[in-house]
Amino acid sequence: MLPSARPPSQRSGRLGLGIVGAGRVGPVLGLALAGAGHAIVGISAVSDSSRERAQGMLPYVPILDVPTVVERSELVILAVPEAELPTLVAGLAATGTWQPGQIVLHTAPGFGIDVLAPAAAAGAIPLAVHPALEFTGTSLDLTRLAESYFAVTAPAAVLPIAQALVVEMGGEPVVVAEADRPAYAEAIATATSFSRSIVDQSTGLLHSIGVENPGSFLSSLIRSAVDNALTRAGAPTRLGVEEVLDALKDGQSDARPGDGGPHDDGRGWFLRGE
Repeated sequence: MLPSARPPSQRSGRLGLGIVGAGRVGPVLGLALAGAGHAIVGISAVSDSSRERAQGMLPYVPILDVPTVVERSELVILAVPEAELPTLVAGLAATGTWQPGQIVLHTAPGFGIDVLAPAAAAGAIPLAVHPALEFTGTSLDLTRLAESYFAVTAPAAVLPIAQALVVEMGGEPVVVAEADRPAYAEAIATATSFSRSIVDQSTGLLHSIGVENPGSFLSSLIRSAVDNALTRAGAPTRLGVEEVLDALKDGQSDARPGDGGPHDDGRGWFLRGE
């Protein structure tokens, strides 16, 4: 029996963690949970960039195929593009890979736990946990996690497990109902894509009239405007508005929404759950 199959009161609290997906989100969450004492048993990575990221952030963690990662893990993080999640979960169920008592956590904003139904049917514990953060895919994100909120969806009986994992990563869990996940995803998409578009448009206009370093020129204005708007909305000032806006400056990110990649839906990797 997997340790996670035992009642929470009988568990050691330290789990063997497997990560499916080595985009910008998975390795960071894995590193945060490793810092809380969990042991990473493996990570899957397909592309050259994802393998490089996995080796850079988790140098002592073996890169394995997806079924092996799942078979070895008590806690599985599915940090894959949102569009790929249903097929992945169903495929692993069809091959009998999911295990009773195994905790399965996905990071896609638009899905709750219904997408994990094939795993739950095999006895796994389904959790949907999305960090409301624009990831860089570097250790810098570990600090930002401590200033971030996480949307959590889970069955009532295991909701404390999801909340505890978020707290271990340094975040603040906020429960989002299954039926509200699409609205939540829309809110995240709107906040992120509009912010980026507005900054790009504004800096473009300034650049067109000869203003050098338009991102720096607007930084104080945008920080104060966003901070004031968040304050009016009831946001505590501990949230790192400056860090969020730093990621919006022109030239700061290698991958931008709408860059024309074959799987780019214009919302960005951080909204697709990668």
